[in-house]
Amino acid sequence: MAYLIDGNNFIGHISAPALRDPQSKHHLISRLRKFQKQKRTRVLVVFDGPPDPDLLSEQFREKNFSVIFPLPEQNADKIIKKIISRETDLRRFFVVSSDREIKNFAKSKGAKPLSCKDFDRKLKSTLKEHREYLEEEKRQDTPSSLEVKQWLKIFKDKK
Repeated sequence: MAYLIDGNNFIGHISAPALRDPQSKHHLISRLRKFQKQKRTRVLVVFDGPPDPDLLSEQFREKNFSVIFPLPEQNADKIIKKIISRETDLRRFFVVSSDREIKNFAKSKGAKPLSCKDFDRKLKSTLKEHREYLEEEKRQDTPSSLEVKQWLKIFKDKK
């Protein structure tokens, strides 16, 4: 399974004012990396505009997670269409965008278009499950103060 995400389109649909916030891309990438690790899937995010040097580092060009910026003479839509056209197995390939042209192109090639609204729900649900799992792990691993006192007493008596 893979997700190809129209980054600016997604940010604009979840919070239009966020498009003007320079940190919105970083915030989205942080959330998507958690999603990718939790779902063990491939995520490609394509943004419009000039490249953000902080998002071009090696950590954002891994096998299963990539951030892509178009060349100056291109735009995100062209890159997305090119990626869809290159993919060989589109049966479990989701294209996240609310751009009608991108969704129609994806569908015509056999990929599964997913609206920004639907993906946002999926993203929030996955991150919530992950957070609940981490909280449960934390609760199980941390001994209470009473347990600590009991263990200290046991080990102190053995000396």
